[in-house]
Amino acid sequence: MENEDLEIGLLLEAVYRKYGYDFRNYAGAHTKRRIAQRKSLAGLDSYTEMIHKIIYDEKFFFALLLDLSINVTEMFRDPWFYKEVRQLIVPHLQTYPFIKVWHAGCSAGQEVYSMAILLEEEEMKERAQIYATDFNELILAQAKRGIYPIDVIRQYTANYIQSGGRESFSDYYTADDKHVILDGRLRKRILFSSHNLATDGVFGEMNIILCRNVLIYFNKELQERVLELFCDSLCPGGFLCLGSKESLKFSKLADRFESVAGREKIYRKKRLQE
Repeated sequence: MENEDLEIGLLLEAVYRKYGYDFRNYAGAHTKRRIAQRKSLAGLDSYTEMIHKIIYDEKFFFALLLDLSINVTEMFRDPWFYKEVRQLIVPHLQTYPFIKVWHAGCSAGQEVYSMAILLEEEEMKERAQIYATDFNELILAQAKRGIYPIDVIRQYTANYIQSGGRESFSDYYTADDKHVILDGRLRKRILFSSHNLATDGVFGEMNIILCRNVLIYFNKELQERVLELFCDSLCPGGFLCLGSKESLKFSKLADRFESVAGREKIYRKKRLQE
């Protein structure tokens, strides 16, 4: 097992040094599982053999990159979270003439479009800028298209209704036999761009940052780095939204925030006088 862990460590080092993607501080079990699956699918006998293939076969590397991306999400995921955003965060944001929203680790864009719909229904979208970032360019391209499998629509619709949606969800998409195509107007005010939470720096001064169910894939050291990045990227009084299994409770930055919705893992950055 020690030799296997060493080989995986060398593999991740090779990925970083060859391509610049840093997975060295991702949680071990998740990363190891995904790498092992790709090794098996490729019919490779060892991780050492896999390292050679990663270095010399760019197509193979990008297949592994997709494996290591975190792409488990859906529109209005955890509807009770979006309901709380409407009730708790929106009234605060409405006091600003212009707001900036950052979806960090946006994956294929479902939660980005969910926020776009919410802001549109709250008549705030025209004075908002939404930044949607991910390290994976292939996933970002998918997010920009806003096209999803038809079999997800029932779940997305149910989530939308439970989240407090005010219109008919069908107004936001068209469909064919295989796909749901989100209305192009939803992409207005959304800027999709590449950003790697493991290596890149501060991203503007945001009113709200959403990074839900991403930190659980990082080790403690990388979690702290990313939380510090978020703190530095938020304006005073700005909101940080984490996933249901994530928390600031044991972070060294905990005293920089106050919890405003415990179940929903919504935090507010304290102002200096607080």
